[in-house]
Parts: sequence; C-alpha cells; structure tokens
Amino acid sequence: MPWSLTSPMDQKMLFLTDCVRELIPIAESCRRYGISRKTGYKWIERFKEHGAKGLLDRSRRPHHLARSTPQEIIERILEARHHHPNWGAKKLLWLLAKQFPGMSLPPRSTVCDILKRYGLVPPIRKRRRLDHPGRPMTPMSAPNEIWTADYKGHFKTVDGLYCYPLTVADGFSRYLFDVRAFLSPAHQFTQPVFERLFQEYGLPKMIRTDNGAPFATTAIGRLSRLSVWWVRLGIFPELIEPAHPEQNGRHERMHRTLKAETVRPPAADKQKQQDRFDDFRQRYNHERPHESLGQQTPASVYQPSGRAFPSRLPKIEYPGHFEVRRVSRNGGVRWNSEWVCVSHVLGEEYVGFEEIDDGLWEVFFGPVRLGRFDERDSKIEDDRGRKYRKNVLPMSPD
Repeated sequence: MPWSLTSPMDQKMLFLTDCVRELIPIAESCRRYGISRKTGYKWIERFKEHGAKGLLDRSRRPHHLARSTPQEIIERILEARHHHPNWGAKKLLWLLAKQFPGMSLPPRSTVCDILKRYGLVPPIRKRRRLDHPGRPMTPMSAPNEIWTADYKGHFKTVDGLYCYPLTVADGFSRYLFDVRAFLSPAHQFTQPVFERLFQEYGLPKMIRTDNGAPFATTAIGRLSRLSVWWVRLGIFPELIEPAHPEQNGRHERMHRTLKAETVRPPAADKQKQQDRFDDFRQRYNHERPHESLGQQTPASVYQPSGRAFPSRLPKIEYPGHFEVRRVSRNGGVRWNSEWVCVSHVLGEEYVGFEEIDDGLWEVFFGPVRLGRFDERDSKIEDDRGRKYRKNVLPMSPD
C-alpha cells in the first residue's frame, strides 16, 4: 500500500470538515491537527467568508510601511533627477538639502532605490568576454622557440609628443632584438620592424604577446593583420590571458630595467629617445650579465634561427581530409549555397574545416583554431559561445 501524501491545503479542508460536521469539539480538533484554537477559529471565519480561496496563504507584507519615504519627497527626487539626468544620489541630496533646508531627506541608498524603481538608472553594460585559449604553457627551452613582443607603456618626451616603444626579445636567451620608438602602436609601423628582424635573425616558432593592438583584435580567433601574417610565415601567435602581464614575466622584467635606464627622465625628442634605446640595447645584450643565464650575457647565449625569412609568403597546407575554403574580401565563405561569416581580417586567406560529427566542423586558420561550425544555422561559434552571424554584405565575385 503506497504512502498517502497530504498537502497543507488538504489538512485545512479535513479540519474544516470535522468542524462543520461538529463530529468533535473545535478544541479537540485543533489539538488533533496541531494548531492553536486562535488559528482554528481564523480558518473557520475565512472559510465562511471566502470559501476555499480563503484558505490560501496571504502575503505578510504590511499595508503601510512605518519607514517608507513620503510621496512628496519621492516627487522632489524625481523632479530633481529630471532637471539633472546625469546626477547621482549624492548630488541630488545636496541639491534638495539646499532647496528645502527643513525637509527630512532619506539616505543615499534609499534615493538609489527610488531611482532604480522608476527606471532612471541605466543598466550596467557588461563587458563582453572574448574567447581566449587560456594561460600560455609553452616552455622557453631554446633560442627562437618563443619570441616575446610588446608595446611598453607610452610616455611623453620633453617636446610633448607621445612615445610608444616597441620591444622584441628572445624568450630563452633574453636577447633584445630591438627597441623602436613610434608615435603610435599602429600596424604600418610594427610589421616593417618584424620583417627586418626576420631577415636578420630568421623566424621563431612562436611569438608571445598581450591582447592589445596590433597583436590581437576582437575578431574570431583574436587574429589581427599582423598575426595573420605571422601564421602565413609559420609562426604561431601565442597570447597571454587578459590582465595577466606576469604570464610574459621575462619581457615585463626587461621593461622595468629599460624604463629605469632610458625613460627617467625622458629625452628631448623622439630621435634622442631612440638613441638612448639603442645604447641600452647594446649594453643589455653585450655587457650586462644575466643571473638566470649563469651571469652570461644574452648575446653569448643567443644563436640565430635556422628558418630563413622567405621571399614569398608560403601557402598554408591543410590535411587531406579538411574542407578548404577561401575567405572572400567581404569576410565570408560559401557553404552549400549558404553564406558563412568568418572575419574580414582573413579576407583572401584559406581556412580549413575538419568534420567531427554529422554537420559539425572544427574551423582552423593554419594551426589556429577559430571555432566550431554548425551547418544547421550556418554560424561559427567560438569557445565563449559567441556566434558569428551571416554577413549582410553580398559575396564578392571571387
């Protein structure tokens, strides 16, 4: 025989049935159901007045709040906010105290609640979290395994112009390839520096940077024009996690020494600042011993890479089972007569699709995973769940 389950409403109805039939005295019935006589008479009166609906639980909220803000003060607050839509609670209270010296004003928290209640506080816009592969774990075990690059914090020279120093170093030997002063961290300044370094020292396997321009963008895979060029050269762009400069700690430590010896105080102009950087680089590589290198200098440990800079960009090769598509100038590809948005950064580049399930594909640009493509909605979704929707622009003739 199964257990019989009864709800509080069922118990109330059984109690009232016993009372209406007068089978047992009310006091005895109250003891049987574990309630006081006051509660029992309350349910009887409610049942007589409202029927079964009267047995439902009622809100315990008081009809009048002893400490509620008077409507007159609320109207004053709303009126002040109307005249000063950008003022917060503190400023509004200051204004009301000045206009109405004898008025008893509520605390700041209450004014904030009133503004929110009447829809006068705009919702906080949450910053969109971008997809990121996570903490870089690649070890720096030999020269040219990983180069590190960054734009050191900008500062002003004496002539009042901003200076953005680009720094590039070898992660293993700490060899400082270049410190170059620019007026902005723009792509047109950055790529020629790397092209010159690749021609002189060869190609590394990886370049580790932060997530700022021109090394990364908000596009799919965090790719930028510069990192796309690196991938074409066979260099993997490795990003540290946002707001974690310690993940590129060797480079940041070099920045501290650079700042102490060249920027305090800054030079008169950009050219004189560049002269300081060149002198620092010479001392840092050839004269200054490094403790982690056994008191050797970076120049005595570093060796150029065996991978030469090519005269032409090589084509990216994908495994034979990949579906390869060329991204148009509009930033998308054709897939079964559907338009799939990829990224304008990858315009005229080739991406690879690897099928992992029926209608599901992993999308790659060289070794860089871009996301997962679902044929059912023709969208690519990155690791954060952000989908890149169909592009509204028409497909180019190519």
